Amino acid sequence: MTARADSTRPTPAYAIPRSVPSGPVRFRTLMLIRWIGVIGQAVALFVVHVGFSLDLPMVLALGIVGVSGLLNLVLLLSPPSGGRIDHRQATLFLTYDLLQLAALLFLTGGLYNPFAVLILAPVTISATVLSRHTTIALSVLAMFLVSILAFWHLPLPSPVLWVEPSRLVALGLWVALVCAIVFMASYTFAVAEEARRMSDALSATQMALAREQRVSALGGLAAAAAHELGSPLSTIAVAAKELAREVPADSPYADDVRLLVSQSRRCSEILAQLSRLPEEVDPATPFERLPLSALVELAALPYEKDDIEVDFHQRAEGGSPEPVVPRTPELLHGLGTLIQNAVQFAKTRVAVETGWDEAEARVTILDDGPGFSPVVLAELGEPYVSSRSGGGGHMGLGVFIALSLLDRGGAAVAFDNRPEGGARVVIRWDRAILEGGRTP
Repeated sequence: MTARADSTRPTPAYAIPRSVPSGPVRFRTLMLIRWIGVIGQAVALFVVHVGFSLDLPMVLALGIVGVSGLLNLVLLLSPPSGGRIDHRQATLFLTYDLLQLAALLFLTGGLYNPFAVLILAPVTISATVLSRHTTIALSVLAMFLVSILAFWHLPLPSPVLWVEPSRLVALGLWVALVCAIVFMASYTFAVAEEARRMSDALSATQMALAREQRVSALGGLAAAAAHELGSPLSTIAVAAKELAREVPADSPYADDVRLLVSQSRRCSEILAQLSRLPEEVDPATPFERLPLSALVELAALPYEKDDIEVDFHQRAEGGSPEPVVPRTPELLHGLGTLIQNAVQFAKTRVAVETGWDEAEARVTILDDGPGFSPVVLAELGEPYVSSRSGGGGHMGLGVFIALSLLDRGGAAVAFDNRPEGGARVVIRWDRAILEGGRTP
């Protein structure tokens, strides 16, 4: 289980992370590249102006380079949190770099400047780390700037007689750069996308393997606990029954003794379920298949409290019949734990809605408690995540085990907080998988 607090951010359980979860580019890497660009542009301008005695418009050119350097200093004073820049920021930086380079090329000969090929760099970087739509937009911008520079630019000055190449040469340079932009963007994006997919697949496999290992370890602990607790629990049950016979019905301790007997019986049933193998379930046994709403109410039955009202609702969409699902221990325990969590933290009321249509079945659990804590909301479903004050002996395994059991049955679970207050848990299944009782 986990403590609650206000938040509005939905968190899907067991979501597979992207290979770069916090941002497409490291801030330090970006700043290093940008400083190299600023220093390289400044050095090139001075070498050409002084070493080759070319009369460049140095004031304007150095002013453009100086704006980039000033922007770098501003960024250093306010770095982004987490050390990475997000997709939007990276797009703005690359757009600025394209415009800044185009302005320098306009002052220094346009496409006749050998450094015009550098206009491919922002497009290539976008194809490597940003989305397809962003890369297409930057490619279009780069082609637009190249088209302008091909025919509108300040002439490149020279100390010797200079004859500007013909328009045919300018057209050839324009065609070459446009083809290079399209090819480099398409090829680089395809290669980078394949690498991203491989990285995501590897991350998903590692996460699934780690969860299965944890579930297997917990399964072994559960079997060992069931074996070790069997004997002392039998002794407690016998002693409780003897006390029930000895204590008079009008004794002030009679209710406590009856509670002790009922709880020891329930512990025995839980241990019996732990030792029951899935293949021992007979599908032909009466009530081994139940309507989904009935299964939900059955799962919630052990956790209902007198001071908490638990309301059950059904909602059918499209006139489809209610799913009839196997009465498996995995479903009962997984749903029961999430409902118990809601009952435990609710103030007065818990609402459980069962809905379905032709393709999907879902169970929504709402409570009027304080909601999930934003600190632990993103980590819900991981083992040993618990924020109860004082500990209370809780190991933070309840939600992890419940999600593991539901996940094996093809469920997708999402947690978030309601705008009016309280928590919301939504469990969704593919209807065919849920009714078939098979793992996807």
